[in-house]
Amino acid sequence: MIPKVPLDNSFTVEATIDKPVVAILTIEDDLQLFRGNRNNFVDLIRTGQTMGIITYVVTVKDLKLHTPSVLGFTYRKDDETWVRGSFPRPNIIYNRIPQREDERLPRVKRKLAALSKQPGVRLFNRRFFNKWSLFQWLNENKATKPFIPETKKLTNPAVLGNLLKRHRLLYLKPVRGKAGVGIMTVKVQPEKQLPFRLQIQEEIGSRTYRCSTMNRLWNRVIKQSAVLGEPYIAQQGITLAVVNRRPFDLRALVQKNGAGHWELSGIGARVAGDSSITTHVPRGGYIDDPEKLLVSVFGQEKTEKVLSKVRKTTITLARQIERSAHYRLCEMSMDLGVDEKGHVWFFEANSKPMKFDEPHIRNKSLERIFQYSLYLHRLNTDSKGGTIS
Repeated sequence: MIPKVPLDNSFTVEATIDKPVVAILTIEDDLQLFRGNRNNFVDLIRTGQTMGIITYVVTVKDLKLHTPSVLGFTYRKDDETWVRGSFPRPNIIYNRIPQREDERLPRVKRKLAALSKQPGVRLFNRRFFNKWSLFQWLNENKATKPFIPETKKLTNPAVLGNLLKRHRLLYLKPVRGKAGVGIMTVKVQPEKQLPFRLQIQEEIGSRTYRCSTMNRLWNRVIKQSAVLGEPYIAQQGITLAVVNRRPFDLRALVQKNGAGHWELSGIGARVAGDSSITTHVPRGGYIDDPEKLLVSVFGQEKTEKVLSKVRKTTITLARQIERSAHYRLCEMSMDLGVDEKGHVWFFEANSKPMKFDEPHIRNKSLERIFQYSLYLHRLNTDSKGGTIS
């Protein structure tokens, strides 16, 4: 049972014509009222309030589509508690349902589908991305295809064998994976007695197996993929630029601005930890300045060209992803690699970016959410003759 929280009747929240009402959508929780990153929600509410925009958290269960008000949560700074109150029905809904499993629940899918068809309601970031779909979309376009490593659905041993004939290193990724969970690498070392090296990312560190034949390698891969119960893709491994013998990649945040156009909000860098397959910070990686790292590898002049390419590429990728998805997106983070020659590669996009730790990126990311919300609200009120719908 959801914990009972008394309504806070000490405040009255009323909508205004010139500003949107923004609801942060999540899912209810039996123990803690609602799920999601509470620090992120607090930051969003504070930013919205600073910009004069009503902002609150609402659960899938509490979000009623045909009532003038809904029950939601706001954060009371005075005593640092979450309180439940009555808020105007939102006209902008920011989907922050935190887990794919939650988003796949039938009642959640029905609510999201209903929201996408609701007149006067703008829903952005409707669902998590599927890795296979992303690579299909980006391979369809001649402007984005050069940035995509060769990628195949991992359906049988022949797929794995054929890729290994062309690439000595492969990454095997669950199509609905998150934060590096379940990622594997396969490396061919023909000079070894056991030529196939399989490394599996775990919660802490990684495990390594060596296999003598393709058949044994495949059986080990299938056994591991069954643990997650997810289909996998196999992807060409890219030899990334390294610093102090550690590879690093770039994390870019792309968002819609106040004019409704895609814009780069910032680029960070993540350096891989010892024995880690990925550069995720929780797995031993660390944050660093992208320009500093690139200069140490390529020098200042080439670094400027690489960063310019990264900036242009992120916008090109975002436009193609949104065009192929056929629904409105507000933001996405991207994992990009730079190889030893300075070529830029796309590895992954996330429709629900995690918080960036770099303060300048974090602050801009919060502001952009509401700048874009204001833009959507203007579109809505213009089409309705100045009324809130």
